[in-house]
Amino acid sequence: MNNLLRASTLLAAFMLGSATAEDSPMQVAALNTTDIQAQGSSAPPLWEALDPKNLKLRSAAVLVVDQSGHVVYAKQADEPRPIASITKLMTAMVVLDSELALDERLTVTKEDRDLIKLTGSRLTYGATLTREQLLRLALLASENRAANVLARTYPSGRAGFIEAMNRKAAELGMEQSRFTDPAGLDPGNVASARDVVKMIRAAQSYALIQEATTTRSMTVYPFKGRGPLRFGNTNRLLRRAEWEIGLSKTGYINEAGRCLAMQAAIADQPLVIVFLDSFGKLTPFGDSNRLRRWIEGGIEG
Repeated sequence: MNNLLRASTLLAAFMLGSATAEDSPMQVAALNTTDIQAQGSSAPPLWEALDPKNLKLRSAAVLVVDQSGHVVYAKQADEPRPIASITKLMTAMVVLDSELALDERLTVTKEDRDLIKLTGSRLTYGATLTREQLLRLALLASENRAANVLARTYPSGRAGFIEAMNRKAAELGMEQSRFTDPAGLDPGNVASARDVVKMIRAAQSYALIQEATTTRSMTVYPFKGRGPLRFGNTNRLLRRAEWEIGLSKTGYINEAGRCLAMQAAIADQPLVIVFLDSFGKLTPFGDSNRLRRWIEGGIEG
């Protein structure tokens, strides 16, 4: 609950305006998703105090921008690369844009198995959950089979769903992005760090995505006569009191390395933070803390 309250407070600072009805998405901040300032553009004095030479990050691609679109730090930000399960943010937006009934119960079938990386799932064949529950599991726990169910049950099927993902990317100005599957298992899902920032900006206009990606755990009952299944959030920073996170998504496949994309506040400044292609399970979280110390130390020093 405290985490959700922090997320709500952060959102108020980051967004302008709010939903006019319960089922209407909140308005995106005044910054257009295509208005991210190029590296080298004039930055506010707050960021001019920071010396990039003092920040040593291990992720191959990094982009950090403030709520006005000013680049705080960038590293290979325009190179497209696999983004793994960060893909699921686009999957969620396509599902919500479709306005399909979130309370409709969907059943996992053999068609939903992973034929790309051959990963397993606790949602075995016959598991039945609502569309909303599957969407939350895809975001919170990065459940691949849940994402595949969502795509299969789209009105024009999986192929139509992937087409919708690419249309949405084009609408958001994600010029270096391509989507080939809804879960992020296919390394053909690519985007630059700059494009991922645009995707996070857009995802922030969906209250359900904000809530699901910042919820620490979720319990579901997908099988009649059987006990619950508990799923935990893949972003361990949500368990740290010093982090105020409004939206987040992790990702990993061999081709993409460890990835983390999130909207969070550092030194009371709302930021969008993207780390792509990190080696080591904990590296994106380590880079997050290194970034935090760099900003806090630079501003206070």
